[in-house]
Amino acid sequence: MQNTLALVVTTPPNSNLTTTAVNLVKAAVEKGVAIVGVFFYQDGVLNAAKHLSIPNDEYQTLQHWQQLNREFDVPLYLCVTAAEKRGLTDELGKNESSNIDQAFTVSGLGELVELTCKAERVVQL
Repeated sequence: MQNTLALVVTTPPNSNLTTTAVNLVKAAVEKGVAIVGVFFYQDGVLNAAKHLSIPNDEYQTLQHWQQLNREFDVPLYLCVTAAEKRGLTDELGKNESSNIDQAFTVSGLGELVELTCKAERVVQL
């Protein structure tokens, strides 16, 4: 459990606090801190919306989360209840695909409990 961190992101993708969360994860990884996971809750689940349109000249939050997941194997967990309340689901009809980006794992609050048990520190933004 030495040098481990979990994050809880409750802010939408256009929030400065979300940008701070991305930068915190990057800095922690560079310092050798193991990220046990990032849990997206409340409006934070909107970070996983793969069809959210953000203007090109603005911070592309989803791309940064995808990069952290891909390059550093940072687990990204999405609260299923909060996601469904905001129109995000991985179970659309037969002819439709999920509107949640594949870098995210849909889970419940039990996952948040697991992360807090595994991490030396938990930060909420």
